[in-house]
Amino acid sequence: QVQLVESGGGWVQAGGSLRLSCAASGTIVSINAMGWYRQAPEKQREVVASIGRGGTTTYADSVKGRFTISRDNAKNTVYLQMNSLKPDDTAVYYCVMNFWGVGDYWGQGTQVSVSS
Repeated sequence: QVQLVESGGGWVQAGGSLRLSCAASGTIVSINAMGWYRQAPEKQREVVASIGRGGTTTYADSVKGRFTISRDNAKNTVYLQMNSLKPDDTAVYYCVMNFWGVGDYWGQGTQVSVSS
């Protein structure tokens, strides 16, 4: 069984920064892609960023230049550095990891609130 535990959410004023972390534990053979999604109130869940095992990254247009995704394969952890935060970034952020031979697992979600 695999578990993903997120941390780092909170409240921040516009222009501020937060760093999210998501660590996987359990029986892990290999982790392929890792990513972050978010869901704002009354909106659909949307992809924020993803990173392949080799480090290739993709970003939603709305966060390009402000957010940076990274991973530590030795720690089975993915990070999301969020800078220049805007009120529109307010959402619950979820990490997701694709485990070899098993499929996708999701974190429990962490709230990010940005005030103007």
